[in-house]
Amino acid sequence: MAVAQPVVVSLADLKSGNISFETLQEAFGPESLGILVVKDVPTEFPALRHRLLSYASWMGNLSEKDFEQFTNEAAKYLVGWSKGKEKLKDGSADEYKGSFYANCAFYVDPSLESAKPTKQFTLEEFPEYLAPNSWPPKEMLPGFRPVMERMCTLIIDTAVLVARACDKFAEKEIPDYPTAYLENVVKSSSTTKARLLHYYPMPDEALEKGMEEDNWCAVHKDHGCLTGLTSAMFVDELKTNVKIPSFEGSELPETLPTIEELPASPDPQAGLWIKDRKGVPVQVKIPRDCIAFQTGEALERITNGKFKAVEHSVRGAYAKGVARNTLAVFTQPNLEDEVDLEQHINFGEFARGIIARNTVG
Repeated sequence: MAVAQPVVVSLADLKSGNISFETLQEAFGPESLGILVVKDVPTEFPALRHRLLSYASWMGNLSEKDFEQFTNEAAKYLVGWSKGKEKLKDGSADEYKGSFYANCAFYVDPSLESAKPTKQFTLEEFPEYLAPNSWPPKEMLPGFRPVMERMCTLIIDTAVLVARACDKFAEKEIPDYPTAYLENVVKSSSTTKARLLHYYPMPDEALEKGMEEDNWCAVHKDHGCLTGLTSAMFVDELKTNVKIPSFEGSELPETLPTIEELPASPDPQAGLWIKDRKGVPVQVKIPRDCIAFQTGEALERITNGKFKAVEHSVRGAYAKGVARNTLAVFTQPNLEDEVDLEQHINFGEFARGIIARNTVG
C-alpha cells in the first residue's frame, strides 16, 4: 500500500507569510499531489471536529420522513440532504454516501442563506447555488447549525491565508495576475459550499464482492479553488447507538453528545486516495488536529496551470458496521467572478456544466 506524505506547514507561518515558493510548488505545482496540510490550528479545532463529525452519524441515521424536511430536489440536492444523487464511474448512483450541503454565504454576511441572484444567474435558472439553505429543524438535530457554521468559518479563515500565499507566488510567476486575486475571491465569496459526509457502513453484498477503487466516491477533481478537509472519523455503528434519543416532554439539549471515534480505520486502505502525477493512486492521511487543502479546477484555471487540480477518490472500509464521517469546504468564486482570465469565463458558467455531468437524473 502506497502512503504519501503531504507537504505540512504551520498556521503561524501562513499568518506571517513565511511560506516559500518551493513549498507551494511542492504542494500544489504540476508534479505535486495537490494537497497542503496545515498544523497548529486553533485549539478549539479538535473538539469542534469531533462534535461536528458526530452529527454526521446522527444525521445519517434519521428516517426518510425526517430527511424530507431538509431535502431540496429543485436545487439538484446541492443544498440540504442528498443521497444516491451522485454518479459513480460506471454511471450508477452512489447509494453508500449521504451528504448535507450548506451554503457558506454566512461567512460574508450572517443574514445570508445563499448567494444573491444576479441578472445572469437567477434563482430559477441556477438553484444549485442560489436556493437558500435547508437546515434540519432544531428539534431534530439540536445544536447542529452553530457547530457547522463555526467549523466552516474556521476552515475558510485558514483558506484565506493559504490563498494569500498562493497569490504571492502567482503575482511573481503569472504576467498581469491581479494583486491578491485568490485571497479576495476566497474572502468575499458567497458561493462557498460545505459538505458534511456520512459514508454508510458497507452492505454485506459489497463486502462479499471485494475491493473497488472508488466504491464510496468516484475519482474526480473538485471544481472550486481550495477544498478544506478534516481528517475522517470512523465509527463502529454496530457497537455505537447512533439513533437520536427522543426529547419528547423534556427540554432540548444545547448540542447532541459526541460519538465514540475508533482510534483508526479497521481497514488500513480505507480513506482518501490521490492520483499522483503519473496516475498512480496513493493514500493520504490527514492528522486529526490538522486541516488539509486540496487544489480544484478553478484554481488551476486562475493560475494558468501553475497549480494543478488533483484527482482523488474515497475508498470504502471493508469492515462490517464501520461508517466514515468527514467535512469538505469548497471555497469557490462568486458566480460572476472570472476563473479563466484569458477566455473570460466566469465561475457560474464553468460550474454549471460540471454539476450537470456529475448529478444523476
